[in-house]
Amino acid sequence: MQPDWVPPGIDTGKANIARVYDYWLGGSHNFRADQDAARAMIAIEPNTRAIMRANRAFLGRAVRFLAAEAGIRQFLDIGSGIPTEQNVHEVARDAAPGTRVVYVDTDEVAVAHSKLILEGDPDVSVIQMDLREPAKILADPATRNLIDFTQPVAVLLAAVLHFIPDADDPAKIIGTLRQAMPPGSYLAISHACLDTDPDFAATRESAYRSRVAGQISMRTTEEIAALFDGFTVIDPGVVWLPLWRPGPDDSVPDDPERYWCRAGVGRLSE
Repeated sequence: MQPDWVPPGIDTGKANIARVYDYWLGGSHNFRADQDAARAMIAIEPNTRAIMRANRAFLGRAVRFLAAEAGIRQFLDIGSGIPTEQNVHEVARDAAPGTRVVYVDTDEVAVAHSKLILEGDPDVSVIQMDLREPAKILADPATRNLIDFTQPVAVLLAAVLHFIPDADDPAKIIGTLRQAMPPGSYLAISHACLDTDPDFAATRESAYRSRVAGQISMRTTEEIAALFDGFTVIDPGVVWLPLWRPGPDDSVPDDPERYWCRAGVGRLSE
């Protein structure tokens, strides 16, 4: 029998990246196919769980900065996945009560479970949309209801752009989002990077494609930095995950490149 948070008609026998990611983070909203896919990738890259947790930690630090220091009071989190502890709205509201958040994901299970968790919260919405259709995300009534595009907004693209192949033009997607963002807005990105070992990166991409519906497109540091076109990247720049503004209680490894992802935050100027 399926859990009550699984929508009717969902094929839980096929691995899904949102549920695989949930497994890596230690969540419970995943199934045998997801677990098998996750373990297969751990076999290739034993540091996978640590990488995913480091990505989640970066997202938390970025949101805290944006809410507490940059004065952002509205967030558009695209590729939000299945809710885990310390979601964007929880982290932001610790610094700024009343912050509004729209979560966006393509996965029916992630969206259905998010809706259950967020039910009754007037300042948070979740919509099922594809990042490859940014104009639809921006025009959705739930987005328009919570996000005032005359005021600064933070767009979060954490560990999602590497699922957008070059053929789908990620720069154009970000350009559409940028055009809707007023000056003073921010863009946060984390992205799988192939700089350290391109051959090993190709092995990981192949393993992912064989196990999970979809594909992954790792990019170089220069290609990731180029995604901030039109934004001014703030210090410390586009860096390995653990190096983006670690707190006093955060451990900074001597080999941050083993986390395989670059991360950065950019500000949209006048």
